Amino acid sequence: MNTKLTLTIEQSLIEKAKRYAKEKGRSLSDIIENYLKVIIKDDNITVIDSTPIASSMRGAFKAPKDFDYKRELSKGLSEKYL
Repeated sequence: MNTKLTLTIEQSLIEKAKRYAKEKGRSLSDIIENYLKVIIKDDNITVIDSTPIASSMRGAFKAPKDFDYKRELSKGLSEKYL
């Protein structure tokens, strides 16, 4: 069930957020709802901070100097969601 929510947010931020949502072909409500789902911990989910193996691997990957992680991230997300 969806319920209307009123928020008080800086006008310039609202305008930027609306432009962003339009560029992505989504509604601002949808973006905010999904963000809240991500940040709110579900009581049924067990979160594991890190395992010893994962901790030992941290920092093991060395990216090439010309690696543009933002471009690669954008490319990956575009392929997944567009």
